Amino acid sequence: MGLPLWLTKLLVRTGAARFTPRARRLAGDGTAFLRYYSDRVLAAPIDDLLDPAFVPDPPGPDVIDLNPPAPTSSGVSLGRLTGGRDGNPPPHGLAELRAAVARRYGQLDNRTLNPDTDVLVTHGATGALAAALDAFVNPGDRVVLFDPCSPLFALGARSRRAAVRWVPAWTEDGRARYPAAAFEKAMRGAKVLLLSDPGNPAGGCLADDDLDHVAWIAAAYDVLVFADESFARFRYGPRGKAVGTLAGADKRVLTAGSVTHEFGLGALRVGWLAGPRHLVRACGLTQNLAAPFVPAVCQQAAARALSDPDADFAPTLDRLRERRDYAHDRLQAAGLEPDRPGGGLFLWVPVAGLGLDGRAFAEQLYREERVRVGPGCAFGPGGAGHVRVGFAGDDGRLREGLARLAAFVDRVKNGSASPAAPVEEPAPAEQGEAVAEGPKPAFSRV
Repeated sequence: MGLPLWLTKLLVRTGAARFTPRARRLAGDGTAFLRYYSDRVLAAPIDDLLDPAFVPDPPGPDVIDLNPPAPTSSGVSLGRLTGGRDGNPPPHGLAELRAAVARRYGQLDNRTLNPDTDVLVTHGATGALAAALDAFVNPGDRVVLFDPCSPLFALGARSRRAAVRWVPAWTEDGRARYPAAAFEKAMRGAKVLLLSDPGNPAGGCLADDDLDHVAWIAAAYDVLVFADESFARFRYGPRGKAVGTLAGADKRVLTAGSVTHEFGLGALRVGWLAGPRHLVRACGLTQNLAAPFVPAVCQQAAARALSDPDADFAPTLDRLRERRDYAHDRLQAAGLEPDRPGGGLFLWVPVAGLGLDGRAFAEQLYREERVRVGPGCAFGPGGAGHVRVGFAGDDGRLREGLARLAAFVDRVKNGSASPAAPVEEPAPAEQGEAVAEGPKPAFSRV
């Protein structure tokens, strides 16, 4: 557990901080420079930020990456882009891109957005999250997360010294489930709920009645909702409702998206926030302070991508559904029991039954087979016995990667794999965290 900020600052002022392991991890051999560091940096979750489980390095050419954060290719034709010659683009984003975002939500779920006031262009969905956290979260504020969730949610909240409250969640037949009592307890006194739908990494989709429940509880406790819909295009069943269309969404829901996952255009680093203009305005102010002006040429490319009709995406979705089913079946044949996701680009695979935790499994698989998967510990307290396996790569590398993974699992079962670390139990919940007690309920609502 990290030192309290006040104690860290005292150690920095007295010069004693240079003797602490945390200071050496934070500043390397430059601990004398700690006196210049801001509170945000001193309180940052440095262990996680330096942990390859949370922030992995790019894989080498001989590695099969079954943990890509996004598709690596795109069929979108971007045409000729000019970038403009008028200096910096508008702080809130190019009018053509904001209009394309508003038009897209209107087509998807009949949402009415004013592109001039209700849409903010950001540096990817990560930039959207950063702008929202900076706009609304103070040190000590309660931020509610489903467990498991994107590592960026917890890292972003903790780096702002928020009090993270976890709500356990799981997937049944592609549907995201959660214990209603634990969720309601976590939401009392909370400032912001961060969620993604479909979920990352488990791929569970929130059913309409669960979304109604989320909206009702958020309204009852006056909690803002940040809804990341980066994977919304990758639903293998009916789309259903969107968080941004629910009752009261015009007062408290911000929707984030990007062209990184939907269109395989991660190099552009273009995303957006959409929602009530007064909330979007605050996010625009914090973005202008931290990271203004998404490059105009990248915004033009994103606008081109968003202008493509969704009908052209159907064959791509069919191929991804086939890859999902293929990967699921191959993992089951290897003796693993992943849930079949209802959306997204990943399988959430339990490995504790092999006598390994997720980190040990991922490290040994990488070392012995040159295959990379995501250690579950990066996705929340309950992920220690899981790994994340992606299926959005090309067919050949997916087949080879899964074949190597299956061979590794077979060696582990037969006791011929290299020695492993013991299975780690999930870390105990921090004080005030919401946890479920007893068996999982049959239904996600009371």
